[in-house]
Amino acid sequence: MNTLILDIGSSSVRALWMDDAARSIPGAAWSRPVTFDTDQTGKAQLDAQKLRESVELCIDAAAAHPAAQDARAVGMAMFVGNLVGLDASGAPITPVYTYADTRSADDAQALSAAVPASNVLQRTGCRVHTAYHPAKLAWLRRTSPALADAVACWADFSAYCFQEWLGQVVCSTSVASWGGLLDRRTNSWDADWLGWFGLTRENFPRLVDASQPCAGLTPAYRARWPALATIPFYPAVGDGTAANIGMGAVTRDALAISMGTTSAMRMLFAADAAPTVPEGLWCYRLDAGRHLLGGAATEGGGVFAWLTRLFPGLDMAAVQAELMARPVDSHGLTMLPMLNGERSPGWRADAVGTLHGLRAATTPEDIVQAALESVALRLSLIAAQMPHLPERITAGGGALAGSPVWARYLCAALGRPIHLVAEAEPTARGVALLLGHYLERHPLDALPPQVARVIAPQADDVARLAAARDRQRALYAILYPAD
Repeated sequence: MNTLILDIGSSSVRALWMDDAARSIPGAAWSRPVTFDTDQTGKAQLDAQKLRESVELCIDAAAAHPAAQDARAVGMAMFVGNLVGLDASGAPITPVYTYADTRSADDAQALSAAVPASNVLQRTGCRVHTAYHPAKLAWLRRTSPALADAVACWADFSAYCFQEWLGQVVCSTSVASWGGLLDRRTNSWDADWLGWFGLTRENFPRLVDASQPCAGLTPAYRARWPALATIPFYPAVGDGTAANIGMGAVTRDALAISMGTTSAMRMLFAADAAPTVPEGLWCYRLDAGRHLLGGAATEGGGVFAWLTRLFPGLDMAAVQAELMARPVDSHGLTMLPMLNGERSPGWRADAVGTLHGLRAATTPEDIVQAALESVALRLSLIAAQMPHLPERITAGGGALAGSPVWARYLCAALGRPIHLVAEAEPTARGVALLLGHYLERHPLDALPPQVARVIAPQADDVARLAAARDRQRALYAILYPAD
């Protein structure tokens, strides 16, 4: 039996068939690009209907593939922290506002001054920040009150799709928890935030556990996708949660690092009660009994892309080979790599990238090394806030897969061996494993990921990057002193 996985990411939407062993079926994957509509004001949004049409074109191809004849379920991973307003008829009347939209920065600052930050963090697992919904709702009420008043339901994109496909406006507690409006202790929409904005639970999708599927396509989609007409559609889960599962980090004994355009460090664990959240981190939900604790940074592969633009004539492959032969932190530079502001651990939206220590002798290779090391050091600061740092750390993502020297720096910054996974589709694989768990009660770790190689830290590298981390912290404290 096969499962259809919908992977709705910030750079592409994809539909792919996976078999019972959570392996991609050759020739059974379709994708379409996604590009955020951005400008200098901080806008980062998408057209809801056009995005849905892109997803549906991928499903069209998947539903016509022979693998559809043995379909048992549809699962979905979603880039989270997205918000779309629907009118009384269910039509989108706002764009899809994404986690990357920073136009609500002033409103986030005002909310932070008005509400007890620690209480919000422990109640919802999220800080008041532009990446989350409270700041966006405040911004929309301030700048577009008539539009805000016309919204009957504040949904995420996956709930909007379910409304169109299945006639049900539902949202998993997993996706809801990434928006900052879920009371993670009760798994319900947060009463305090609803009261603050004068909203009720009827203004939001019906919450369901990630294990609770919907079934029965609406007549139009039943005719369009007959092979999917009666199989269960599982509600979307956060893409980061799915990636953890796909990389084999499914208990508190394992930690996963994803390095794409941005980066994140996460630990999935079971607990009866919502755990205390360290100040610089967040805590989301997977399902009724599992939590995801971690932090996300704005820096990652985007820093490498910036270096490529900065030095267009530089052979980056040759530079990285040269850096493998160099001692770490051998350039005299200290860098803060927050080229797009900061999320974890300091959450300073006004933070900017900073390079200190330039001299006439500084070379492009020095700057490349300092930049790559600086990202590893930022991730180590997130690791320092985790309740514990497990012995097993898995890592994946395109940025690491193509850069052995970056993996070396990350290993040294954490002081732990790094298991680099060889899975090309960790997010989709994670959804497939989750569906196997819900449908067949297979353990989430029943099918461990393939590991490309294990990198062990060298004592000299660890010591040198510890000193570099101290300099980075000192520079940050000077530029962004605590209030």
